[in-house]
Amino acid sequence: MNTVLALDIGGTKVAAGLVAQDGRLLRHATRPTPAETPFDAVAAVLDELAIGTVAAVGIACAGPVDAVAGTVAPINITAWQDFPLCARLRELVGAPVALAGDGLCMALGEHWLGAGQGSDAMLGMVVSTGVGGGLVLAGRPFGGRSGNAGHVGHVVAEPDGDSCTCGGRGCVETVASGPSLVRWARGRGWTGADAGALAVSALAGDPVAAAAFRRGGRAVGLAVVATAAVCDLDLAVIGGGVAQAGDLLFDPVRETIATHARLSYLRDLRVEPAKLGTSAGLYGAAALAYSLL
Repeated sequence: MNTVLALDIGGTKVAAGLVAQDGRLLRHATRPTPAETPFDAVAAVLDELAIGTVAAVGIACAGPVDAVAGTVAPINITAWQDFPLCARLRELVGAPVALAGDGLCMALGEHWLGAGQGSDAMLGMVVSTGVGGGLVLAGRPFGGRSGNAGHVGHVVAEPDGDSCTCGGRGCVETVASGPSLVRWARGRGWTGADAGALAVSALAGDPVAAAAFRRGGRAVGLAVVATAAVCDLDLAVIGGGVAQAGDLLFDPVRETIATHARLSYLRDLRVEPAKLGTSAGLYGAAALAYSLL
């Protein structure tokens, strides 16, 4: 049976696993991502796994990525600017390598083993410290020209809104990410610590906390409707830390979709919570690797 190496690389940790063709995670290792020498963490997890011979390597990496050139320049890994990640992995492992953004790999993982099974055209969306996403169209990952298609966190939700780390204004990320929810609520008198505390307050009836989630959910819903209208989607799967708030986020998402998704081909558009949690990107990277075989 073929075995592939999957890597999920982000600003806080590097996760790696050996994944069988039936989706079983055979071995798994993680390391914190060093700010100055992030590739050291990649080498360390591979040493821990003692990977031996693998058929292929799949990489989910924070973006932007250049899937054609095999390079990465993640916003949250500043030591990597046009870093030749694929070439370095080929040298280290001696197997073919495929690269995609972490949002696309989340979508691909959910499509393979999670809430997206059976969907022909879906959006995977992560609402957490940031907001990212990826597309699976006609049952296959769609990265677009450079590998960054589906980055719905930078769909504009409020044209005159706050500045975003991407350089634009009013992106969904500036409204619906965990830090953005908290910042908005604090500006209106809420005094809690983080998005988890904000959810607790909202469930306890705090009107400001509840309004923050309604506002964030509406922004997420608008991004889903816009993407579905362009790409003719049947499903959006939403995961990430903020999505753990459940109906606080999903109710306004679904209400927004019901209001705005009025075209005939959007009437069956569904929204579901992700099932794979933080493992979705790793499984998506494995699916990407298997696409090379």
